[in-house]
Amino acid sequence: MRQTTSTEATKQLAATLAPYLRPGDVIVLNGDLGAGKTQFVQGVAAGLGIGGPVTSPTFNILLSYMDGALPLFHFDLYRLDGSDQLEDIGYFETVDGPGATFIEWGEKFPEALPYGYLEIDITVNESGIRLVQAHSFGERARNLLFVWAKDSKSRLAQTQ
Repeated sequence: MRQTTSTEATKQLAATLAPYLRPGDVIVLNGDLGAGKTQFVQGVAAGLGIGGPVTSPTFNILLSYMDGALPLFHFDLYRLDGSDQLEDIGYFETVDGPGATFIEWGEKFPEALPYGYLEIDITVNESGIRLVQAHSFGERARNLLFVWAKDSKSRLAQTQ
């Protein structure tokens, strides 16, 4: 668990995850509208050395960034009505693909999440402070969370 007090701090925290990502890693981002999910992806993208702007894929559903140390795929499932639409957007091929996949609003379709993924919940309190909590599902995600939490720059604290 980590608190961030600004957009930049959220991006800096996310950038500390980038060096540990591997092809096939899936990160599910949960949080209300405006909580900082896209900002988190922007931080990871910067950490991967992705050049150009990283924007919310709300209307595109999927944005791909291939110019970093690892391909980055960014889904926003907010506008989808049913899990049958996932097939139409190449969701399953992308999740099993050659890069790290970040999924906003993945909780809408829990049956479509892979066996293993890292879940990051971002909540904002009335003072504008973001609370970032991470949970792992599956062995690879558990290992990813472990090395990320041990990184002194992330300053993630373990919670019970």
